[in-house]
Amino acid sequence: MDFEETSEIIVGKRAGAIEELLPSCKEVLKRNRENSYRYTFEVLRNSLSNGVYKLRNNESLEEYSVYCHMTEIPGCGTGGWTLVMKMDGNKNEFNYSSSYWTNKETYAVEDGLEGLNEKQTKLASYWNTPFNKICLGMKVSGVTQWIVIDHQASSLFNVIAGENFIATTVEKNAWKSLVNDSNLQNNCNQQGFNIDKGNIYYAFAYNKVRIGLVANNQNNCKSCDSCIGFGTSVRGCDGDVRNSACVFILR
Repeated sequence: MDFEETSEIIVGKRAGAIEELLPSCKEVLKRNRENSYRYTFEVLRNSLSNGVYKLRNNESLEEYSVYCHMTEIPGCGTGGWTLVMKMDGNKNEFNYSSSYWTNKETYAVEDGLEGLNEKQTKLASYWNTPFNKICLGMKVSGVTQWIVIDHQASSLFNVIAGENFIATTVEKNAWKSLVNDSNLQNNCNQQGFNIDKGNIYYAFAYNKVRIGLVANNQNNCKSCDSCIGFGTSVRGCDGDVRNSACVFILR
């Protein structure tokens, strides 16, 4: 994607610049706006473009490269958004059991710096970026839909790596909106991080979802067989969408 710079007001820092290191794309955009009081709002609002920036590694204090989406994402809101992961539903690198959820290792960084395409990646922002919103995108049959989760944490790693279930409060219809014409069963509706559900009736069936929602036709969560989400390992899940591309970005 094209990337432009208004050099007088870049603080961030963008790749190749020598400026202060900040922890997130949101902070880069915020600092840029604070230092741009002499510009009109219209210029200010569009002063930073989507592209590669340098952020601060919170452990080593050194820099690392990340893709920043500085413009608005429908369904999520205004930037700046820090790219964390991209996944291919046809592949297993980021299924529920993958060690990438619980370690601090990157995956295919260069593919992550290309932006919001369908190439898989995990960037160092997974364990370095503090956030209060997660923007989730799912591309199915060429159509990308976005939803946002309000959740505050020091990093996505700190939310997921502990393997503990953490509930979220997204409307069920919002989850369903990720896939056009999707349907989920009426009951259970457990949603959040680190959902690990077996099936008391069928030992071979299970629903494991790193971020998402599981549902059931019975009035309990003991035999869930429909689900939607990211980072899944499922068996016996009706309507499981495998041919999807998924994106996590934080703000």
